Amino acid sequence: MTVTVAPHEGQTAQTGQAAAPARKAPADREALVAQIRALGPTFAERAFTVDREAVFPFANYADLRDAGFLALCVPTEYGGLGASYADYMRVSEEIGRYCGATALTFNMHNATMLWAGEVSDLLDMTPEQRETHERRRGAMFRSVVQDGTIHSQPFSEGLNPGALAGVATKAEVTEGGYLVTGRKIFASLSGAANRYNVTCQVPGEDFLRLLSVRADGPGAEIVDDWDPLGMRGTVSRTLLLKEAFVPFDDEIMPGGMYDQAANRYPYLFMSLAPSYLGLTRGILDFTQSYLRGDLAGAAKGTARRDNPIKQYGWAEMQIKYEQSRAMLYSAVDHAELDPTEDQMVTAWAAVYTVMENANEVARTAVRVCGGQSMLKHLPLERMYRDSRLGALMLPWSAEVALERIGKARLYS
Repeated sequence: MTVTVAPHEGQTAQTGQAAAPARKAPADREALVAQIRALGPTFAERAFTVDREAVFPFANYADLRDAGFLALCVPTEYGGLGASYADYMRVSEEIGRYCGATALTFNMHNATMLWAGEVSDLLDMTPEQRETHERRRGAMFRSVVQDGTIHSQPFSEGLNPGALAGVATKAEVTEGGYLVTGRKIFASLSGAANRYNVTCQVPGEDFLRLLSVRADGPGAEIVDDWDPLGMRGTVSRTLLLKEAFVPFDDEIMPGGMYDQAANRYPYLFMSLAPSYLGLTRGILDFTQSYLRGDLAGAAKGTARRDNPIKQYGWAEMQIKYEQSRAMLYSAVDHAELDPTEDQMVTAWAAVYTVMENANEVARTAVRVCGGQSMLKHLPLERMYRDSRLGALMLPWSAEVALERIGKARLYS
């Protein structure tokens, strides 16, 4: 396959070229998760204010930055922690266990690191493209490591749920770069991100480009209010772009590579799921403490724990979490380039199960714990609201997953 690209990045994007050199060994996965577990109680304490005031979790991000986690998926040769996609999923789950909004926004940042890093290394590029990409991503990675640059990745325009469809944002080629005009809804990290990485299309090209818009540059504006049902700390307002200038070197991947990645390694669209798996784990933590009489601010005593019907509900909750966890990590740990239809059904089913089970576990927790558990000074009320939004997460929302699974194996 050959895709025509712009002159400044080589003549073609042709398959069959060698990938980038192998990387150094990353940090230990269990050690990374343990670091987050140590930060977790502090994140959980802050989650009440983040939710109540619908504000971005700046303090959590400061802690993540100080611990090096903004560079979690930055390769070690660029000064990062060198975590793989599978490592990221475990870290994200642990963050979501304490603050769903922090985990969900952490996904947006790391998705860009993974597109430019691990995923790009799997793709076919010409030597010219590979050389250009190494130079560009090196600068981006260094800004994350040295300056703590935060990236957002607003793709949705409310036109179509597909990763490669419904993109009306245009990028006009100009001297030294592009002028980007369009509108991205649910731009998470609004007002907190330094970069907004958006999908857009150059007129005349038959592929999308992934361009990095500087938050403080002319032509970029955050608009609209933010007062949602749940995941309030994501602060996902609307990003308006009007001839926002993006230098050529602020392109996340060479022309044609985002389309290749989306088609050949769609597993990265699962990266939202561990936030909700972690949320499910957090609901289990709450319910366990509540039933044992250990939860601060709730009634004491162990009578609830000894009630057989509550034990039955508690068992159901644990089973659903284990189902979600097994399905998600099985899909991620076996991810590979160019998945088969059977592999994609497994991936779609995993995301669907994680998202739906999060809300089902939250619903059961309300019943098992009883009325007092829904008071706003306790975290279950917030986690219940957060859990209801998993089904809406694009590009693999519950409806999209059902539609694709429903068509699979019937026409091939």
